[in-house]
Amino acid sequence: MQSNRSRDTKPELLLRRALHARGLRYRVCTNPLPDLRMKADIVFRPARVAVEVRGCFWHGCPEHHRKPTANSEYWTAKIGRNMARDRKNEELLRSAGWLLITVWEHEDPIAAATHVAELVRRRRSVDTNGAC
Repeated sequence: MQSNRSRDTKPELLLRRALHARGLRYRVCTNPLPDLRMKADIVFRPARVAVEVRGCFWHGCPEHHRKPTANSEYWTAKIGRNMARDRKNEELLRSAGWLLITVWEHEDPIAAATHVAELVRRRRSVDTNGAC
């Protein structure tokens, strides 16, 4: 498990490159909220948008996750805890006015970047229009 990266994974790098090419600037692997024990992969602070790039195995992807055969009791419990933690973090962010976007590792990074860019720009325009 030591060789599994927690940041700068291939899907994350592809998404970041696509977002950067669209002119978006962001923070990488940072806490959206100071008291939340969670680091989001990509954070747009002014727009209050956090992006999580999740691995299908580690986070129990509804499409691609398959139950491990070796040591299945341990892994089932571990992945269940990961999924519960993900739900809890999403709820805490939502209650603080943040939007959490989940991008799965199997998703097309170009399509995901387009979706993220649209949501970030929409939230920025709402903030700008709301302040007038």
